[in-house]
Amino acid sequence: MHNDRTITEARLKRVLDERIRPAVYPESVPLDVSVWHAPGEPVPVAEGIAAEGAPIAVGAQWGPAWGTSWFTVSGTVPTAWAGRTVEALLDLGFDENMAGFQCEGLVYRPDGSPVKGLNPRTQWVRIGEKVTGGERVLLHVEAAANPVILDYHPFLPTELGDRGTADAAPRYRLARMDLAVFDRTVWELVQDLEVLEQLMTGLSVDSPRRWEVLRAVERALDALDLQDVGGTAERARGELTGVLSAPAHASAHRISAVGHAHIDSAWLWPLRETVRKVARTTSNMTALLEDEPEFVYAMSQAQQFAWIKEHRPEVYARVKKAVADGRFVPVGGMWVESDTNMPGAEALARQFVHGKRFFLEEFGIETEEVWLPDSFGYSAALPQLVRLAGAKWFLTQKISWSRTNKFPHHTFWWEGLDGTRVFTHFPPIDTYNAQLSGQELAHAVRNFQEKGGATRSLAPTGWGDGGGGTTREMLARAKRLADLEGSAKVVFEKPSAFFEKAHAEYAHASVWAGELYLEMHRATLTSQARTKQGNRRSEHLLREAELWAATAAVRAGAPYPYERLDRLWKTVLLHQFHDILPGTSIAWVHREAAQTYAEVAAELESVIGEALAALAGAGPAGGTVVFNAAPHGRGGVPALGAVPDVPPAGAAPRTAEREGGGYVLDNGLLRVGIDGRGLVVSVYDHVSGREAVAPGGAANLLQLHQDFPTMWDAWDVDHFYRNTVTDLTDVERLEAVDGGAAVRVVRRFGASRVEQRIGLPAGERRLDVATEVDWRETEKFLKAAFALDVHTDRVAAETQFGHLYRPAHTNTSWDAAKFEACAHRFVHLEEPGWGVALVNDSTYGYDVTRAVRAEGGGTTTTVRLSLLRAPRFPDPRTDQGVHRFRYALVPGASVGDAVREGYRINLPERRVSGSGGVEPLVSVDDDAVVVSAVKLADDGSGDVVVRLYESRGGRARARLAAGFAVGAVSVCDLLERPTDSLAAGDGCVVLALRPFEIVTLRLARA
Repeated sequence: MHNDRTITEARLKRVLDERIRPAVYPESVPLDVSVWHAPGEPVPVAEGIAAEGAPIAVGAQWGPAWGTSWFTVSGTVPTAWAGRTVEALLDLGFDENMAGFQCEGLVYRPDGSPVKGLNPRTQWVRIGEKVTGGERVLLHVEAAANPVILDYHPFLPTELGDRGTADAAPRYRLARMDLAVFDRTVWELVQDLEVLEQLMTGLSVDSPRRWEVLRAVERALDALDLQDVGGTAERARGELTGVLSAPAHASAHRISAVGHAHIDSAWLWPLRETVRKVARTTSNMTALLEDEPEFVYAMSQAQQFAWIKEHRPEVYARVKKAVADGRFVPVGGMWVESDTNMPGAEALARQFVHGKRFFLEEFGIETEEVWLPDSFGYSAALPQLVRLAGAKWFLTQKISWSRTNKFPHHTFWWEGLDGTRVFTHFPPIDTYNAQLSGQELAHAVRNFQEKGGATRSLAPTGWGDGGGGTTREMLARAKRLADLEGSAKVVFEKPSAFFEKAHAEYAHASVWAGELYLEMHRATLTSQARTKQGNRRSEHLLREAELWAATAAVRAGAPYPYERLDRLWKTVLLHQFHDILPGTSIAWVHREAAQTYAEVAAELESVIGEALAALAGAGPAGGTVVFNAAPHGRGGVPALGAVPDVPPAGAAPRTAEREGGGYVLDNGLLRVGIDGRGLVVSVYDHVSGREAVAPGGAANLLQLHQDFPTMWDAWDVDHFYRNTVTDLTDVERLEAVDGGAAVRVVRRFGASRVEQRIGLPAGERRLDVATEVDWRETEKFLKAAFALDVHTDRVAAETQFGHLYRPAHTNTSWDAAKFEACAHRFVHLEEPGWGVALVNDSTYGYDVTRAVRAEGGGTTTTVRLSLLRAPRFPDPRTDQGVHRFRYALVPGASVGDAVREGYRINLPERRVSGSGGVEPLVSVDDDAVVVSAVKLADDGSGDVVVRLYESRGGRARARLAAGFAVGAVSVCDLLERPTDSLAAGDGCVVLALRPFEIVTLRLARA
């Protein structure tokens, strides 16, 4: 037989494109269209529908960036169409390749009830089946002119990312507004041929199945009259029946398709637009659920459900019904799909608390899977939090984006920091926006790492990022692929059904221990420093607000601000979404975030101030009470308590001029040498008799790099950035300040200015650095380097509820790929018996390298904090302006010292007018056990909830004593639901904790 494969394949493509697809709508008539352009921000639905529009013709331009236009379309179904299916085709000017990234619409009936969303892949609205003819059609479309930010030439700087900087030019041209006959048979033929075409291209050329399909397609095309596609479509379909009914092999891979629309809660659009994106998508999906009985749709992010409930109650009613029917499935159990690297310990726990509680209260559903397909790496603290939240499965997809190493598993047990394991799946289809194409399914089968041990994987199916969801075409593919030779078997089902089956067949899966580090998007630890500082500050203010409000409630009978704290927590949790906190959203998002964080801080300061006033009492004139919200006592002030002001202990630092220029600071514990360039060239530890700074090196050396990654500007920093570096050693001013307690250094570089205050506090083994940068650079990366005389092959970095070790070497590609990583409040490195901690109040990115020691042999270790970047996409003015950072070097520090100093720099003491001390509500007799939260129970019972954890990575036996009369004591899950009871003698509980174990206690007040 002669090989004519390429001719038939080319013939199929042309006939589909030029004859069959156009015949899906064989007849059409134009609709009448008018438009009203809303001034400013979006208006309520009733106002948009009632507004008087002006006539607009197809082909006319509309829509300045971020504007909203209300189109009214009207017409009459021709009587000649009686008995046929009619749809409205409403094309706002879509580019089908930009689903979720450009203009969108939501269609309403005249009474304001929503019909469905419009996007580039869903432009139709069903008018009726078997119409009688003569029906009047009247629809309203709320159209959003969202500009395309990520265009065909991606990552170009644009001013369209904020309404205040975008131009007023119309961005779209109305393309089609018609009533049309929908030919179901032709549409089904399109689906048949598309599935078979994709199946063929996924099979090898020497596969007999590929040729069987090819010949069947050839016969179908021969059976089709191109001048009468509608009249011969059924005949053409008949030629395909045999190849479409051939069953899959018994060993075929099984794919659980889950309807999905990964909607970023903010990214290339502001939060307010996400509210509307969610309404459009859920309107579409509830309509599709009504039409397709096999379809199952899953949606994560409790915040997005809450938005629909608040802003689109009529859509929410449809969602609630579909949830009750078991076909619209809440998943994830978190408030948003948050970043998991940077949220603090309590914040990550509260993501589960607020997310799971919403689903329980609204739907009575206990979500058992954590659904995080798109976050930029996954903290080693997560497995324990997942289990403590009452969940048991974890799903992600993003690790397939890693650039250096291919992750070795798709279904596995993930072991976290404390040894807790959670059953985890990573879909081999390598997308969370699957379309169920033949190419995707073939890739999933080839890619699946667990062959021979497991047989199934999951495919989140639907247009996402900007929303849209699953389409009827995807469902048509799934029906044809349910049992088709040459393909994986596809079935729509709930994620829980997939996980149950996957676990049952592969209970002894391989184990991955530690974090799931993403070998990409490392710069998200630094981009948009103000957003990160706002998050860090908000987290610690929330800790203080809960602690002091609970203490005031117990000690002084003050009212506890349940509603305010709940609302403020949810605001902070929302801004931990994986494109907000990582700094990868448009300017509008980060501008609003800065304003929101300021409002959150002001309200939390009010809550804290009211509580402290109730606790401190009036006191004598001039009296001061010092409050310590940190989990460790300091300066005579107990952890979580307060005492009347006491003078600082320890010798005041002395300052002398240094030979050769510069200054020497000494407080009896540390002696610090600062040379004429303003660099810290010596930090001598009097206690151990040891020098901390590497020979010939410097600490607090600011370094500037060129920073222009190959793509994904705000997301990525590529390793080659290290190839060029400028040490900032020129000094404009160097002087002793604060009566000799500190040294002030001023530098200028490029268009920027930096001022630093380097000081030694009295009685502390710590070098403090306060930095103010007026940052005016673009595409640059600013680091603060500390060259330390420590020989080590690993560094401890704080993460939620503990720390993890990362290599300081580059032995393997896995080690080398971690050239930029995340740390919370501290980084710690040590030789046996002596270590150094570097603590900070607002940074997350760091790197570590080793060098040959300049004298005496061995190696030294350099740790660098990442301070600022200046990418130009998606926000062309990222981080321009003034920034303030605080960090400190702690020589002679153990891991326990690093934990303590990390809390200290983030939770400074508060001094308020008053007279009396405040006994802590709880105290712990082992500093290794850290109290992360003290609050009143969320149920309003008045019980005191205490969360604590082992912080050093070892076993701990601790005695927790309550400073109030205690009745019953329970161990709880994160949602404060008791799981066990404990004996409490004299208000004390003895706890035995394993390394990094988290324990939540509920103490009933007697």
